[in-house]
Formats: sequence, structure tokens, C-alpha cells
Amino acid sequence: MSVSSVSTHAADPKRWLVLVAVMLAFLPVVLDMTILHVAVPTLTQALGATNTEVLWIIDIYPLLMAGLLVPMGTLADRVGNRRILLTGLVVFGIASSLAAFAPNPAMLIAARVLLAVGGAMIMPCVLGIIRRTFEDESERAMALGLWGMVGAAGAAIGPLVGGALLEHFWWGSVFLINVPVMLVVAPACYFLLPRVEAVTPGAWPIGQAILLILGMISVVYGIKAGFGGTQPLTVVALVLGFGLVMLVLFGRKQLRSATPMLDLSLFSHPAIVAGMIMAIVATGALAGVELTLAQELQYVLGKSPLQAGIFMIPIMAAAAVGGPVAGKLTTIFGLRHVASLSLLISAGALAGLAFRDFHQPGVMVPVFLAVLGLTLSIGLTASSIAIMGSVEASKGGAAGSLEATSYELGTGLGITLFGVFMSGIFGRTITLPEGLSPELAVQAARSIGDSYLVAQQLAEAPAAALIAAGKEAFSTTHAVLLTTAAGLIGGLSIVVFFLLASYRNTGSDH
Repeated sequence: MSVSSVSTHAADPKRWLVLVAVMLAFLPVVLDMTILHVAVPTLTQALGATNTEVLWIIDIYPLLMAGLLVPMGTLADRVGNRRILLTGLVVFGIASSLAAFAPNPAMLIAARVLLAVGGAMIMPCVLGIIRRTFEDESERAMALGLWGMVGAAGAAIGPLVGGALLEHFWWGSVFLINVPVMLVVAPACYFLLPRVEAVTPGAWPIGQAILLILGMISVVYGIKAGFGGTQPLTVVALVLGFGLVMLVLFGRKQLRSATPMLDLSLFSHPAIVAGMIMAIVATGALAGVELTLAQELQYVLGKSPLQAGIFMIPIMAAAAVGGPVAGKLTTIFGLRHVASLSLLISAGALAGLAFRDFHQPGVMVPVFLAVLGLTLSIGLTASSIAIMGSVEASKGGAAGSLEATSYELGTGLGITLFGVFMSGIFGRTITLPEGLSPELAVQAARSIGDSYLVAQQLAEAPAAALIAAGKEAFSTTHAVLLTTAAGLIGGLSIVVFFLLASYRNTGSDH
């Protein structure tokens, strides 16, 4: 039998075991994201973190990953996905230990930076390996659906595990839980992943990597600082300008280089553009909504972290089902209709949640949460199918890093924009009790977490009045945020419908 006659299926009999290995590698990255959302109120009080510090603790991880994913994906192409993946798992485990025992917000932010380095090594390798392992379109759709299911299941377990840990241990335990996960995942990947793999010849273009990292981080920080009002406009303009110059130089290098880090022709595929937009907006909205709900449940409704995790089970459990369902639905009805309709329904679920009283959730709140989780998960899996189905296997690593960048950029910007928007509405809505000093009044109006911190410094009566005012203001803020997210995702469904108009023709070319 000649080599050319060997089919993908015959050549890779362990492909489903390989899928299990990379899904296990992806699990701790997801756990880290969702565990932290539930832990925010506890962590804020324990470290005395300001609202700005809390936002940095949460989103330095996805924002830094957004700058690192493409360089790490191309590095994996040069030295092998297996080696980079295993290194990333070790780095992630060490960083989790450092985060768990961080004595102050600054040290926790530094540990989250190291977590981002580990996560950026893991994510593009996972998607690249899936694309290379599954050539058959229906098998690849199912594999991506199962990958999405594990991601959503990790997100479902995260708040529950985090809540249970916070009931009995200190806040650092939500990071420390990653260590035993690593002790299982790293050996599994070591033994299951093939030791011999095709790599791209040539040196890794470190100069291009530095340009991209500096550009991405500067632009994202400029956007963050501009919306947050944390820096003067001149500083914001300088940082944004520097970042844009770096990205322009990076783009010119890609067009002129014989060995570009990123194949810019990927952006000529409308389906890839649609998939990236879906990933950014949907993950941004989902991250912002989860963070908002976690604070509403604990600060306003007085639920424990574990109770908050249980309350959010419908959104996560339904999301776990959405991945495999999306794989089947796209085969039957086509990617265009599944992607756009799932986003439209999720917008309706968000609008429904915006006008529900969480003090009396009844049946409709869990139903809306489940519909939201299911449809957003279907939409995100559809974005994976659109991106990975538009490229040949040799470009799977690059396409995977673009998709992963979209997820992390969406999460980071979603949390930042939601946080800034939330702070702005909260500050304008809260009615502060009389007698507060100007300094305390400014702090109390920043966020509901800051209101609680200020209340600890007051006598019983004014403290109770301040907390009551904070709860009322946050409930209003939460309704405005969910309504805005609904409008954003509803608009996205229309954009995606038009961008995916030619997807079937594109897919038939492969």
C-alpha cells in the first residue's frame, strides 16, 4: 500500500483518544475563568481590592493572552504542539500556586500574568491538534462540538467547585484547585499525544512576535484606559498610537516576509471574519453577564458563593449540551441558519432576564438562563466550525490561534466594558446617605464592592443605609446591562447571517 493511499482514518486510529487528551488540557484554562467570577466578592473583601484592581485581576489574563496566542501558535508550529502544550500545562500549574498564595492585589495580578502565558501556550495547540487530527468534515464538527461541551462543562463545574471551596477554605483555594487538575492532565497528554509530528521548518520570527505582542497589549490597554478614565486622554492617545504603529509594522512584515508569522490571507474568508466577530461579541457578552450575575446574586440577594454557583447551573449545564447539538444542527440545517438564529434567540433570553425579579426567580429565570447558555454555546461552536472549516489542515494552527485570540479578546474586553459601564451607571444611580466624607462618597459610588468596603468603616445605621442604596442601584444597573447585551447580540445575528451567505460554496471548495 502506498503512503498516498492511506486515508486519514487509517493513519490516525487513536484520533478520539487524542481528542480526549487535548480536551483535558483545555479544561483547567476554562476552570480558571469561571471559578474567579464567583470568587470576586470574597476576593475583593479579603484583599481590600478596589474596583480598578478587581477589573485588572480578572481581565489581565484574557487581555494578555490575546496578544500572546498567535505568537505561541506559530511557535508550536515550529517546535511541535506536544512540547508547547506540555510546557504550558506546567507553567499554568506553577502560576496557579503563586496566585493562590498572593498576599495582595499586585502580586495576584502578577500571578495572573504568568497564568496568561501558560494559557496562551495551551489554547492554540488544542484547536490546531483537533484540526490536524480530524479531516472528515462531519467528524470535525462533532469533535469541535465535544471540545465546546468540555469547555462549557468546565465552566459549569467552575462556579460550583469555586463556591464549595469558598464555603470551607480561603479565596486562594479557587486557584489552588488547578494544581491537582494539572497532575492528572499533564501525564495524560504526555502519554496520549503523538511524539512525532510535522513541524514548520525555519526559525521562529521573534521580531514579528514582539511587534504583535506590543501592538495588541498597547491597543487593548489604550481602549481599557480610555473607557475607564484611569489615564489622561494624552496618555491614552499615546498608548493607542504606539500600539497601532506596532500593528501596522507587524502587518507590513507579514506581507513582505518569506516566512510570515500570520497568514493575512485568512482574513479574505468571510466565514473566518464572521466566526471571529461571533467569538468576540458572544464571549464578551457571556463573560460580562456571568460577572454581573455573580455580583447580583451575592451582593444584592445575599447568596453564598456556593448558592450563587448553584443558581447559575442552568446557563452552564445547557451550554455543555450546546456543542454536540451545534455539530448535528449545522449538518442538517446549514451553518448560516444555525449561527444567526442561535444568536437571535440568545438575545431574546437576555432581554427576558433583564426584566425579571431575581428575588422571586420562579420558573422563567432558570428557563431564560438555560436558553441563553444553550444558544450562545451553539453560536460559539458554529463560529469554530466556520473558522476551522474554511482552511486546510496545514493552516489549522494559525486559524486556531485566531479563534482563540477572538475568545480571549472578547472575554477581556467584555469584562472591561461591562465593568466600566456598570461602574458608570452605578455611580449615577446610587443615592448616597448623608454625612459621608467626600473621599468615602467617591469610593462608595464606584461599585457595589466599594460600597461594602466603605460600609465596614461606618457605624451600624449609616452602613445599613449605604448597603441598601448600593443594592437598589445595582439592580437597576444589572437591568440596563442585560438589555444592552441583548441589543448587541441581536444586531450580531443579522451581521453573521450576511457574512455566512457564501459559506456553503467556500466549504465545497475544500
